[in-house]
Amino acid sequence: MTKLRVAHSIKDEESISQKHASKRITVGTLRLSALSVATAVSALGVSQVACAELTWGDEESYQQESNYQQDYQQDTSIDSFMAAAIAADRGDVSALYSYEQVMSGGLFAMYPTYWRMNLDLNSQSSAAVSQFVRQYPDTVMAEKLVADFAETKAGSNDYASVRQVANLITNADASERCAVALGFNNGGDTMRAMAAKSDVWLTTKKQPALCDQLAMEMNNNALISNQDRAARLKRMLRKGKTGDIMALSSRLGTPIAYSALSEIQLNPSSFFSRFAREPASQTNQYLYLYAIGRVADKSYREAALQLDFDIKQDNQRAVKLLNDETRRYAYRTLGVQRMNHNTDDGFNAEAVDWFRNSLDNDFNFEEAEDYAMAAIRFSRWDDVVEAISKMDGETQKEAQWQYWLARAYEQSSDSNKRNTSKKMYQNLAKSNDYYGLMAKDKIGQRFDASRLGGSNLPNVSTADRARVMQDANFARAFALYNSEASRAYANREWNWAVKQARDNRDDNLIIAAARQAYDMGWLDRAIYAVDNTDRVDSLALSHPMPHQSAVVRYSESAGIDPAWAYGIMRQESRFVSSARSNVGASGLMQVMPDTAKYIARNLGEMYSASRANSGDTNIRYGTWYMGDILGKLNYQPVLATAGYNAGPNNAKRWQPVYGSLAADQYVESIAFPETRNYVKHVMENATIYSSLLGRGQPISQRMGTVPAGF
Repeated sequence: MTKLRVAHSIKDEESISQKHASKRITVGTLRLSALSVATAVSALGVSQVACAELTWGDEESYQQESNYQQDYQQDTSIDSFMAAAIAADRGDVSALYSYEQVMSGGLFAMYPTYWRMNLDLNSQSSAAVSQFVRQYPDTVMAEKLVADFAETKAGSNDYASVRQVANLITNADASERCAVALGFNNGGDTMRAMAAKSDVWLTTKKQPALCDQLAMEMNNNALISNQDRAARLKRMLRKGKTGDIMALSSRLGTPIAYSALSEIQLNPSSFFSRFAREPASQTNQYLYLYAIGRVADKSYREAALQLDFDIKQDNQRAVKLLNDETRRYAYRTLGVQRMNHNTDDGFNAEAVDWFRNSLDNDFNFEEAEDYAMAAIRFSRWDDVVEAISKMDGETQKEAQWQYWLARAYEQSSDSNKRNTSKKMYQNLAKSNDYYGLMAKDKIGQRFDASRLGGSNLPNVSTADRARVMQDANFARAFALYNSEASRAYANREWNWAVKQARDNRDDNLIIAAARQAYDMGWLDRAIYAVDNTDRVDSLALSHPMPHQSAVVRYSESAGIDPAWAYGIMRQESRFVSSARSNVGASGLMQVMPDTAKYIARNLGEMYSASRANSGDTNIRYGTWYMGDILGKLNYQPVLATAGYNAGPNNAKRWQPVYGSLAADQYVESIAFPETRNYVKHVMENATIYSSLLGRGQPISQRMGTVPAGF
């Protein structure tokens, strides 16, 4: 079965309660932990022995348990972990050298060395980093050190060092991939550099600085064609990126001077007046797109009037000044800008028309996605098909676009397309993610939690349970969880342990580890483990129901569906009661301080931050607020879910002006990507929880129809 949601980055994903701007953790003033690995392992062992007969469903072997404890009972390196971390935080290199000796051979031996080397990563040699990786193979800190080293060296243009460690990086994020590609691009290995082309070449959205640099430098890569350069140049003209425009146009043999761009930037109207009097030239085609882009930055409406006027004038000329390619991409610029203003200005079908006028074989994914979403919003099904066809082959295969292609074919008068639509739904329905659940409804299937074990926890063999703590990665994660270290450390080790087990196709180890985490109350990592595997399915682990009595009681008191409350809670905090977002939302329901004050006031209570963040009160406040938003938004759960994430006013702005809109179309056209994905996940969660709670409701019935705004 396809997993219930898209996996996060294994290496860098951290708990909602521990958001970090950088992957390099600042430890701060954490206290020294006295908890040893032996203590942690022993505590875990005793806990599992005590409940083995009741919950694990296996016979226990004392000898096996003793052997399992012996693996790590002598390891005391966790005792020094926090002290070493504090030394690293204050930059005490001599202390770190001492901790390297003290912790040598232990589970956490790599940490003081990592911290020491990371204090001045740019001064490290590729040989030293490679030695670290060889000494601590297949560990997350080895992966992190070498990847960080590559980024650092790429940032200082030391590409030889990047190339020397490139093959040691196994789980690179976007910035690290670009660092490696820069190394190859500057080392003559143009083919390997091109591996990152699809990620950076036509992208106009914000990306890591190294990726911007790579895209710029790829201009000189021998494998980049002039067709590639022209395609990127059009996007840079739209975005107004002067350096890229000058470099690309120069390589194309039509150099654009900085003075020309600066003049247009200051006064695009003067350029349009002058353009009509000048002979046709390729340089002027580029400058026209730049000028339209600058006007559209200020007002897409003004840019549209300018383009329509210029085309009408041009059509009366014997020799056209605007070629077809320029006209098409000018319309593309309008379409993209119009989609960027949906929250402020509302949706409008003119965006679909502008994209339709821009049809060619040169869409990047962002443009095709905007086109598709505009077409979906206005039920322009032929345009939906066109937009999806402009995406690359792999993207078209994704569940999201397979679903919308099926929706488009479903509306066709062609019986063959309607039959194809049914087959596509049947294939999507094999999954239980958002689109799979939607597809099930289309073909009359019903999601049944009992087929995936329902609320029954999976049985785990004694051998597999023992293997969890015999696995160094999981052992480190559990020991850190039981220490006073920042939860981010434990989460990183856990995520890496899951990745390693998944890569080894060791499903039983993942299940055993997730079950152990669940039994300890480490629910967010149990969820992570199941969500980030391809073949492990256990709703009891992936969709736990802690605080069930309170959730059901307060939900019913607030007049909302408990399954919806669980859907929100799972998405907001993954059941981490101490979760706190970077904007101040806190608790299981991630209630903002001002919202908590509003709730307390309406409930006739004195506001207390500590009480508002506590489990029971946070659930009561969160469910009350859900009911409050639901009542203000037409008792429409999709609107209320969007409102919970982005605020009720935004949810209202996204309602249709006239008539109603199918809820899936409303969701897919939500202007904020974060909110769009949030609503999908919450609706998916709520549908699954409704079945687990014995109140099963199909997702399309749950979502309903979104009425016109008023």
